[in-house]
Amino acid sequence: MSDHIDVHDDLGAEFPANTIEIHDDAEFLADAAAERFVDVIVSAQAERGHASVSLTGGSDGIRLLQRVRQTPGDIDWSTLYVYWGDERFVPAGDKDRNELQAREALLDFVPLNPAHVFPIGPSDGPYSTPEEAAAAYAQVVHTELDERGEFDLTVLGMGPEGHIDSLFPHSPAVQETTDYVVAVHNCPKPPPTRVTMTLPAIHRSRHVMLVVSGEGKAAAVAAAVNGASPDDIPSAGAVGIESTTWVIDEPAASDLLLDDE
Repeated sequence: MSDHIDVHDDLGAEFPANTIEIHDDAEFLADAAAERFVDVIVSAQAERGHASVSLTGGSDGIRLLQRVRQTPGDIDWSTLYVYWGDERFVPAGDKDRNELQAREALLDFVPLNPAHVFPIGPSDGPYSTPEEAAAAYAQVVHTELDERGEFDLTVLGMGPEGHIDSLFPHSPAVQETTDYVVAVHNCPKPPPTRVTMTLPAIHRSRHVMLVVSGEGKAAAVAAAVNGASPDDIPSAGAVGIESTTWVIDEPAASDLLLDDE
């Protein structure tokens, strides 16, 4: 089953309505998210000759990448630029690294140009602090936006309290209004030290796709799409210039379905 709902919120007229796709379970959700991933990238490449994507970690984000590996469609990997929305500030080989998980799921199996892949620096060099890593990645992001324009696609997962990337409720990172990348300390979810893009960076995306599964996230989904404050529910602030699409399963949509009844 796949249902589509358009929901308007209070983020302002400059952003289009949220589109919500509801699928039976996390497996169907992953298939649908992978199809949208491929469609957005292929369309961008056809229009501009290249495309850029900001990836996420987490079980839903990695399952999506595994599906793209199985059904890559017509993606021209040589003209795809790959970024990450956040990273755990741990050593390069640490299993918690979003980069490592993405490589194992997809990136090591497709013919990307290595010069087009931009991981966030690990804790074992070349940066000794997350602030240094964040400042360096901010320059990378500015170069992307200055040279090739907005990100074509930002992919986001979401936690049960509504966090996206490493933007947690009522944190300095989610309240950032200027810098595109910041360091995060004392994160409520381990590991506690991270580097993350901010809402201003996400807002420089043509398309934003939130991929969310599980009943434990239903309340946050409903709050976000119905106009919660991003300070309370960070995912409420994840909006794209051309589209914002929530690809969710029935358990994650359960509060929305109750609202509709």
